[in-house]
Amino acid sequence: MNLLERYRQVRSTTESLAAPLSAEDQLLQSMPEASPVKWHLAHTSWFFDTFVLEGLPGEPAVEPDRALLYNSYYEAVGPRVARARRGLLSRPSLDEVRAYRRSIDERMARWLEPGRLPPARTHLVELGLAHEQQHQELILTDIKHALHANPIGPAYGAPAQVGRAAARAITWRRYDERIAGIGDDGSGFAFDNERPRHRALVPGFELASRLVSAGEYLEFIRDGGYRRPALWLSDGWATVQADGWLAPLYWSQEDAGWSVYTLRGRRPLDPAEPVCHLSYYEADAFARWAGARLPSEFEWEVAAGEASAEGAFLESGALHPTAATADGPAQLYGDAWEWTASAYAPYPRFRPEAGAAGEYNGKFMSGQMVLRGGSCATPRSHMRITYRNFFPPSARWQLSGLRLARDP
Repeated sequence: MNLLERYRQVRSTTESLAAPLSAEDQLLQSMPEASPVKWHLAHTSWFFDTFVLEGLPGEPAVEPDRALLYNSYYEAVGPRVARARRGLLSRPSLDEVRAYRRSIDERMARWLEPGRLPPARTHLVELGLAHEQQHQELILTDIKHALHANPIGPAYGAPAQVGRAAARAITWRRYDERIAGIGDDGSGFAFDNERPRHRALVPGFELASRLVSAGEYLEFIRDGGYRRPALWLSDGWATVQADGWLAPLYWSQEDAGWSVYTLRGRRPLDPAEPVCHLSYYEADAFARWAGARLPSEFEWEVAAGEASAEGAFLESGALHPTAATADGPAQLYGDAWEWTASAYAPYPRFRPEAGAAGEYNGKFMSGQMVLRGGSCATPRSHMRITYRNFFPPSARWQLSGLRLARDP
């Protein structure tokens, strides 16, 4: 598939994710960390406008109002509307945003004809496509949080038949100590935070054969997991107390038992499915309760390098993690992001992208934890073994779960 075909495919996927949503839905912003779908549509177009098209022969400068409204966090580009106020941007209208997207697509199509685009800009197109795929996942997780805030709990998609199966018992696979190559090997696109490739000493470890299930997490709740401060990091326990956490986000206990809100509506909790929408604090507390720990991101990369890259991604249409159906190691890719014990920090000799694009990852390397593996809302083509996602340890609205590790 050439670059123009890939561009059109990625942009079309974004449109299809927004299609089930009304104009009112697309303006919702239910918390400062999330963004309205309409803003995602505009911002991903502004990215190509600003970093790819501007400065090319015959291309106009980015309109100042668009730069103000649709810039996310690029200080070098100029001022912007505060993230928490994006839901107040009723103007431009959704129709105008869609027209903006179409105009960017038309201009990009001309430049993506063979031989036209300068090589340096070709890399920025690759970056823009990966960036838009990140926003595809955010569109789903952000609208899920917004729709859940509605007391009648409207669904994003039509209900689906959910088959139930018993959870496979966890088994443990041992990995011997090694000096492992970690990070991007230069064979394809990667973000700057995946570079440079380097060697790391990874002591021997054991990794669970699948993600922790909802049923196993329910046992943690029933054993008083949210009432036992000894299981929690200090900041985690303070967050539990301040925010009143009693269960993962979107779980609810009713007379008939536990239920979970999904993008396809609320339904009874399936004990075999992976638990998700956990903070790092909850994942860490569960691991301690289970007599285990979270894996480091290097341990995860070692294990994933020996496993199949198959998994339940966005293309599956599930929109929710599903129970493991194969012997382990299973679910290393897709279903739910896996919290690791690794702080988000630069690799040795890290260098950010040149120019304003260098603000993409590097400046967030403080106060965040690394997640690996992707989720059921991650496009399959977006995922690779070296991909490093990152969120603050209190974040729960992403499709984040956990896998246990332990020392031999």
